[in-house]
Amino acid sequence: MDNLSVDHLLGIKFLNKNDLELIFETADNFKEVINRPIKKVPSLRDITIANLFFENSTRTKLSFELAEKRLSADVLNFSSTQSSVKKGESLIDTVNNILSMKVDMIVIRHSNPGAPHLLSKKVNATIINAGDGAHEHPTQALLDCYSMRQEIGDLNNKNILIVGDIIHSRVALSNIFALQLQGANVKVCGPHTLIPKYLKDFGVKVETDLDKALKWCDVANMLRLQNERMSESYFPSIREYKKYYGLTMDRLQNVNKDIVIMHPGPINRGVEITSEVADSNNSIILDQVENGVAIRMAVIYLLAKKNFDR
Repeated sequence: MDNLSVDHLLGIKFLNKNDLELIFETADNFKEVINRPIKKVPSLRDITIANLFFENSTRTKLSFELAEKRLSADVLNFSSTQSSVKKGESLIDTVNNILSMKVDMIVIRHSNPGAPHLLSKKVNATIINAGDGAHEHPTQALLDCYSMRQEIGDLNNKNILIVGDIIHSRVALSNIFALQLQGANVKVCGPHTLIPKYLKDFGVKVETDLDKALKWCDVANMLRLQNERMSESYFPSIREYKKYYGLTMDRLQNVNKDIVIMHPGPINRGVEITSEVADSNNSIILDQVENGVAIRMAVIYLLAKKNFDR
């Protein structure tokens, strides 16, 4: 099968295992391209892509823009802070005005869960979800899984731990869906207040003791505290959180085995992870960033191929 089963990338929960394999295989080819002296291919020369970011972003926005330019697409960047959205214009009207300029694909990040899904039903363009509220962040999960596979091979029956603020994290949910599609065992770790009750319905195990969880896992994906999404206090203090859930070199050395350490960024150094661990040989954090460009190139290319007969 050389086509995705979906017309948009709205979330991992809409993909199947074949879709993942196709994306990873395509990313392998693009990773080779971006490591050449000439890093561009003419694949999307006649496609126009608009990046609509209604929430702050550094890595994801730059990664998408670079992926689009590496594919030779025409790129429009939109920031809601300088737009008519500030004057009360609706999301659908904003997007339709952009599409009237003959835009083919929309990459959207929005604080409201479901915003990309709404657009996919209401506008005539291919939609890629770059993060919707605390719901999903599909390309982050894809690049995380791709990075894991490079380090530890097939993820079937591997033990993957996600640590931290699970309840506010779109990265956690997308990762859980993607890991389970590949047959991985998933466990989350954090204070009870930061772990949603519904995870048990997904067959995800919960562990509140980080040291026990680290002894179990092959990979630990550390998440930051999403303070911007917290309307109340979920734990006594940052100091307390660091004591029980901060990943330090001492903790890592007590495990007596090599664990792959990941982080989707941005990192709060000294809170969920120390600089010593983040910069250690166990860490593949910068590989994740590099792989993000190849994965996003693959997603954009495959959706364009399916929807525009490339």
